[in-house]
Amino acid sequence: MMPDPIKKKFIFGERERFMLLLMAPAAVLLILFQIVPIAIGLNVSFRDWALYNPKETWIGLKHYITIFQDSVFINTVLPNTFIFMFGSVSISLVLGLCLALLLNRKVRGQKIVQTILLMPLMVAPVIAAIMMRWMFNDQFGIVNVVLGGLGLETISWFTQRFLAFGVILFTDIWLWTPWFTILLLAALQSFPKEPFEAAEIDGTSRWRTFWYITLPMLRPVIVVCVVIRAIDAFRTFDIVWTLTGGGPGRGTEIFSLYAYVIAFQNLNFGRGSAAAMIGAVIILIFGLLLFKVLNRMVDTKA
Repeated sequence: MMPDPIKKKFIFGERERFMLLLMAPAAVLLILFQIVPIAIGLNVSFRDWALYNPKETWIGLKHYITIFQDSVFINTVLPNTFIFMFGSVSISLVLGLCLALLLNRKVRGQKIVQTILLMPLMVAPVIAAIMMRWMFNDQFGIVNVVLGGLGLETISWFTQRFLAFGVILFTDIWLWTPWFTILLLAALQSFPKEPFEAAEIDGTSRWRTFWYITLPMLRPVIVVCVVIRAIDAFRTFDIVWTLTGGGPGRGTEIFSLYAYVIAFQNLNFGRGSAAAMIGAVIILIFGLLLFKVLNRMVDTKA
């Protein structure tokens, strides 16, 4: 009697192979448009690669050393980037939480108010920046018109570093507060009613209910929102470029502009790629540390 033919053994079952087949197009796109460009940029960052004189010779860590020795990068770009990130995320989170708590109550005209408050989500960042640039124009902007109407002195918003930075921060907060609002509101509406009903029966004040019931239940959502938004704020480019272009001087320049100017204005692709790689490492380390710290806070206070 002939022996049975040897059956082929697959590492994955039929279901796993089908799942891999479905993920294959996305994986190919990820490799082509994410992994490969990063690998090319990493290679360029170690070479003398300027568009006007692309020698492409290997120079090792020279670009990285030059960037860390740049006083503008150390004294202006990094502080501006982290101040912008912390300021935008923290203020947007607080305002978004307050708006979410207000919208969570059943009041007349709630849908209309909710639609108006969430309108900034429909505006592109570049359009919002252009709008703010016109509003804060020192000659005919509506902000200075109001100040003049109140008998106050008009202000040249974009000629002073801290005022210009304040306008950038205000624009980003205006854009991203609704994002926090809609996510936190969704979390609030998904909570069970029993803890809040028990607190109401016991006569607990609204503040204590918020501090000891609502906020602990919101903490996991807040952690995710803060980490995602912090990473996104670190790489902000369009708002700053449209409003000030990094000016006055280089007073409002943040990390994304710093890398852009080196690579596409100075045409030094090698040093620009090195700057981009430094930014990627910084935000990777910072994101992991931030997530661990916030997650530990959630675990200890839960």
